[in-house]
Amino acid sequence: MTKDFLMVRDFTNPEIHETFEIALEMKKDRKKYATALQGETLAMIFEKPSLRTRTTFDVGIQQLGGYSLYLSPAEINLGKRESVYDVAKNLERMVQGIMIRTFGHDIVENMSKYASIPIINGLTDYSHPCQAMADFLTIKEYKGSFKGLKLTYMGDGNNVAHSLMDAGARLGVDVTIGCPRGYEPNLMAYQQAVEDAKETGAKIVVEHDPAKAVANADAVYTDVWASMGQESETEIRKAIFMPYQVNEDLMSKAKSDAIFMHCLPAHRGWEVTDGVIDAPNSVVFPQAENRLHAQKAIMYQLMKRD
Repeated sequence: MTKDFLMVRDFTNPEIHETFEIALEMKKDRKKYATALQGETLAMIFEKPSLRTRTTFDVGIQQLGGYSLYLSPAEINLGKRESVYDVAKNLERMVQGIMIRTFGHDIVENMSKYASIPIINGLTDYSHPCQAMADFLTIKEYKGSFKGLKLTYMGDGNNVAHSLMDAGARLGVDVTIGCPRGYEPNLMAYQQAVEDAKETGAKIVVEHDPAKAVANADAVYTDVWASMGQESETEIRKAIFMPYQVNEDLMSKAKSDAIFMHCLPAHRGWEVTDGVIDAPNSVVFPQAENRLHAQKAIMYQLMKRD
């Protein structure tokens, strides 16, 4: 088993499937793993705030019998108050795992390089692998299997889009990114996903026409148009992305049994309408809950003692 989880592709395909099975076991019977990480401590470094990441990792490690330690920018301020190297070397002597939610992906890569304990990427500007694991766990629950499925992501080619492509390529799910020109996913992330998809036969596509993007989709997914750090671009982005809003008309172009997904928080009336996010086929809240189960399984896989 790999030491760290910085991107979905850090886990082999069998490890990804094993993580899903463990997550579903944990969801079904919370007490079964109640002492799995007894006495272990997870340090949680937050350079960016979050409702779901904070709650699910905090609650998750406790449900496994361990402890959490919340570290805000005031305590650390990575690379400024204290170097990533020094933080890594300190924490590896005090805790058994580190979860980081930060800006630059190089921060988690360097933490992984310097620390001898497991590092979990809670989010960077480049990738959001824990979210993608929860997303595909949700798809597995609602669709039964991954074979022959198409996931369409509408919006900015951001960190969530990168991780969805990453996961889809590994699991054999076709992933289409519907986005405006100039807002495509990072080229390296796209090319890596296309390369990984050769093994499973998945199709990784970028499509600028919203209707074509969602055609025959089994799941339609969206995210906010301006991520943290892009607030100054909000109004400009709204005008550019409005044609990519997931509304009732756009959802009608997907399969009749398509589910709607969103990583939250949602800006209702912007990237998604109330009629879509509150519809019976919306799975956004089960999807949010699955952050807890997927991340518990990831922590268990990485931090359990042999």
